[in-house]
Amino acid sequence: MPDARDWSREDTARFLRVPGADDDKYSRGVVGLRTGSSAYPGAAVLGVEAAWRAGAGFVRYVGDGRAADAVIARRPETVVSPSIAGARVGAWVIGSGTDAASRSPETERELRDLLDGQVPVVVDAGALDLARGSRAPRVLTPHGREFERLRDQLGYGTRDDRADAVARVAHDLGAVVLLKGAQTLIADPDGLLIRVEAGTGWLATAGTGDVLGGVLGALLAANADAPLAEVAAAAAWLHGHAGVLAAGTGADGRATGHPIVALDVAEALPRAFSDVVA
Repeated sequence: MPDARDWSREDTARFLRVPGADDDKYSRGVVGLRTGSSAYPGAAVLGVEAAWRAGAGFVRYVGDGRAADAVIARRPETVVSPSIAGARVGAWVIGSGTDAASRSPETERELRDLLDGQVPVVVDAGALDLARGSRAPRVLTPHGREFERLRDQLGYGTRDDRADAVARVAHDLGAVVLLKGAQTLIADPDGLLIRVEAGTGWLATAGTGDVLGGVLGALLAANADAPLAEVAAAAAWLHGHAGVLAAGTGADGRATGHPIVALDVAEALPRAFSDVVA
């Protein structure tokens, strides 16, 4: 098993930018999200909400129908458009709340354009099948079942140790892979492996992965020259800490806490951000 580096609060603080007098909405980071669908509009709302609350200065949502309507209803400051044409962003988030089986040819062309571009792309859920052979800087964010489908797509046979498997997929795809779980593992193509503890088991609820995507998009847009794997680890740690605050488990994890929903985690992000940079 590769040696894993444990990620800390202090590590995370290096990637949380507090705006200064010379900053504007663009310099703080512009995030674009091509997420959600009429079947799963909530994924779009959660990702957009998280991107704003994790510090983005400008958020653009690309989509239409129920998802676009839901985004505007929840976050009216978001710029919504039906296509990626002309969109200039610092990081993209794609795939959350979508299904590859129902993807239109036009949507696939747009996603492939993003995946072959120069801007970092967070690749989740219904876009993971397109990651192979792409050229853009990428952070793949599968949960356990999606990760197994990635392994099958790559033609792997026997099941490796979890850490070995993440490192192998990252190397073979030439991308950073963030494998979500109670213990999140992040691997890059060069062999770096980072371990991030989730913070609370209450994060195991629908939609928290969509929130993580928005957090990661915001941090990538704000840290343009930083190593992708380290930014991904910072996003995972901040997301986990927001979960701790939302669930009331306490920083030491001793309190039992209480059930939460994904939007609770997004709404706790400003407190988590402030707690880390204080």
